[in-house]
Amino acid sequence: MGTTSRSHKPNEWAAKINHTHIIKDPFIQDFINSCSFPKSAEDIEEQDKNNICSLDENITNPIRYILTVDGGYTTVEVKKSFPSSQIAFFQFGAIRIDRDDLDALSEKPFIFPEDMQKLHNLARFKLAIPIKNLTSNNQKSLTDSVRKVIYDFFMETRESSSFMETLYWFIFEEYKYSPLTSYSLSNDPNNEVGSGNVLLEKDKMNKDYTFDCGSGVIYLTDIFRLHEAIDDDQGAGGILGYLTRLIEQLIIVHFIRLLLKLQPALLKKFLFITDGPLSFSGQTANMHKPMRELCNYLLDKKSLFLVGLEKSGAFVEHAHEICLPKDGKVILDKGKYILLSNEYIYKYIVPGDHQKMHYGSTSYYGGKIIYHSKDDQVIVLSVPVHSKDIIKNPKLEHYRNLPEILVNIQKLKCDMYDDSIIPVALANKLVSLANHPSKILLEKFAANNINHSK
Repeated sequence: MGTTSRSHKPNEWAAKINHTHIIKDPFIQDFINSCSFPKSAEDIEEQDKNNICSLDENITNPIRYILTVDGGYTTVEVKKSFPSSQIAFFQFGAIRIDRDDLDALSEKPFIFPEDMQKLHNLARFKLAIPIKNLTSNNQKSLTDSVRKVIYDFFMETRESSSFMETLYWFIFEEYKYSPLTSYSLSNDPNNEVGSGNVLLEKDKMNKDYTFDCGSGVIYLTDIFRLHEAIDDDQGAGGILGYLTRLIEQLIIVHFIRLLLKLQPALLKKFLFITDGPLSFSGQTANMHKPMRELCNYLLDKKSLFLVGLEKSGAFVEHAHEICLPKDGKVILDKGKYILLSNEYIYKYIVPGDHQKMHYGSTSYYGGKIIYHSKDDQVIVLSVPVHSKDIIKNPKLEHYRNLPEILVNIQKLKCDMYDDSIIPVALANKLVSLANHPSKILLEKFAANNINHSK
């Protein structure tokens, strides 16, 4: 592997001929020849089209507001002479859009800046965490530094409430008549992975959402288990994607809690959109269980319109495969959608044995759908489903509020990007951190303000 020079000496570049040894290797050649790709549209069998449904747009539309959450991060070097020392900066945004403003905008022949300003009802949330060869908050290790800064982020008061209050409400199911009294943490964060379960009892929790343990303090935010994926030597880069998806979805939970507390009647008028599938990944996957509990409660007792939208990946690639004409024929016609079953997913989209494997059983709380809109959008989405077993034999009645969600998603079309919708495109523009100039400026900011004497 080549390396860049830190002095006047030349960079050590990789050799430009060594690829020939790989190309000529019989083992590599056999491997390449044995690979197979996902099946094309013409390979889809007739019996696997049974879950295709038509969207009935003649329904009452209860949605008055759309709330979209998106986030992004960038990593920077803190000190040029120590390029291994890194910090990650995060920015999350929640945009609320009034559907009436959006409808009025679509009828105008020209859109002026003051019109777009109506759609910029944005709340921003910022976070910075140490990634490698760095500590913070007077902590002794990188792992403890990350744990503490995430705890501090959740403890920060935002308009008379904090994400920590929401997390407490969410984890112990305070929205129910009989809340939970404890939560089982799979490992003690102050000890090595494999140290065994730690029972976090609610009545023994301190007022600052911490638990006293013989090995040290445990934060309520340790239930995310992010500390398990941090290596004090190699760094915390592996948690960045997990943390982003986690916070995006907990921001939605935060707004749901506030609506239930302050204006519960408004909940049935909100459509919540998150950029990505309804799932938690990596170490945070355990959060899909309390999220499913919350969704089931709201769908049964209140109301909930929640959708996750995917912009890339194997499912999006397959969606375009079945929606584009092949020999004059289309598998999924305009105005139709397909409920993706476990067998269909492993047969046509991702490799696997559907008889032995259960897609997303340890991370998803939603079922996947592909929708081909009448204006030719190709959309991959997921909505909450009551149990993980539903995708084994999906039925339309299991996908609550799906027609209403599809009708509204179709109205939000954005022609700026492929198969994008206005709220997600806006949120991404308003919170994303570009390499130029954002990363460079954040790098200078960190280098000029960090206390190098500590």
